[in-house]
Amino acid sequence: MTVPDTSAAVLALDPADQSTRRRSLIAACSAHAVHDGLTDVIYVLLPIWQAQFAISYAMVGLLRGSYSGMMAGFQLLASRMAKRWGRERMLIGGTALAGVAYLVAGQAGGLGVLLFALLLGGLGASSQHPLASSIVTDTHEAGGGVKEALSQYNFAGDIGKTLIPALVGLLLLVCSWQASVSLIGLLGLAAAGLLCWLLPRKGELQAGQKKAGKTIVGNGSKGGFRALLATGTLDSAVRMGFLTFLPFLLKSKGAGTAGIGVALSLLFVGGAFGKLLCGYLGVRIGMMKTVWITESMTSLLIVLVLCLPLLGVMAMLPLLGLALNGTSSVLYGVVPELAEPGKREHAFALFYTGTIGGGALSPMLFGALGDAASVPIALMALAAILLLTLPLAWKVQKGIAS
Repeated sequence: MTVPDTSAAVLALDPADQSTRRRSLIAACSAHAVHDGLTDVIYVLLPIWQAQFAISYAMVGLLRGSYSGMMAGFQLLASRMAKRWGRERMLIGGTALAGVAYLVAGQAGGLGVLLFALLLGGLGASSQHPLASSIVTDTHEAGGGVKEALSQYNFAGDIGKTLIPALVGLLLLVCSWQASVSLIGLLGLAAAGLLCWLLPRKGELQAGQKKAGKTIVGNGSKGGFRALLATGTLDSAVRMGFLTFLPFLLKSKGAGTAGIGVALSLLFVGGAFGKLLCGYLGVRIGMMKTVWITESMTSLLIVLVLCLPLLGVMAMLPLLGLALNGTSSVLYGVVPELAEPGKREHAFALFYTGTIGGGALSPMLFGALGDAASVPIALMALAAILLLTLPLAWKVQKGIAS
């Protein structure tokens, strides 16, 4: 692997290249913020849908998993289609489709239409992660700072997770969930229009890549990449499973709808800073040490959430969010290092397919466990499973060093 001299490389970029880098990063961050916000607002709505449609925890998990499952299952296809239609068109079209899906969900009078809307939204969301992250990587490798740029990209996603669920939580105080969902659908369409203006054209991106000097070249470690994929999948499965059960746990401790929205915002604020901090921390102390710190802390804090009263849980949520979401930022930054030469976009698509796929299956599997046993038992199982990432991170580190 060859790592450029970041300071010298950035100074060597001409103003046009710097503008392309800046616009690409802003566009990718905007797309990530909106898509992650549209994805995680579902957690605020799940208790409402459970009450309205009288569904079990397993069905709650199915609703949550349907969106994530479609998003995971079509990422590889989105990556392939981008080679024909262009990453920019696919990213804009996917964002618009996610917005349309929420407009459909806002008109849902039954569980079938709601499920269809969530599947449609997941299909639109499938374009965002692999395409936006590869755009960031391609535009920043010429001047260096790819890991730092990806950390900012992931930080933006958690900003969306913080603001949009909080906004919907407040809207639910003054209007119906149907009206609230329709408004965030309009937000998705507005974001698609913003991307049309922000995203550099294909020719500008290619011109910037031709001027690149030394670039990051992956070593193609298949064993290391498989371990990375397994680590990301388990991390995502625990995160999505915990987020699915958190509103119900908070409700059992006395929180109302607005309180659940505030709690999720506190969690995502911590997660946003966790992704930014852990991305830089991974550069300083290494991937393995960072993952060991964040995953051990997450497992411990999940257990504490079960024991603490509501006020204690609310106070602890920012710290839990920092550890819960911070790991993913470190893992994303390793993908270019382990990708085979010329297959970076495919590696990103595989990684996001595995991680989001794990996140899609987790609510359904642990939802069934919650029905059979209880929510606390399901959360304890999640905390235990997370510890499996510790030996996997060691295996990833060996792949990077090889």
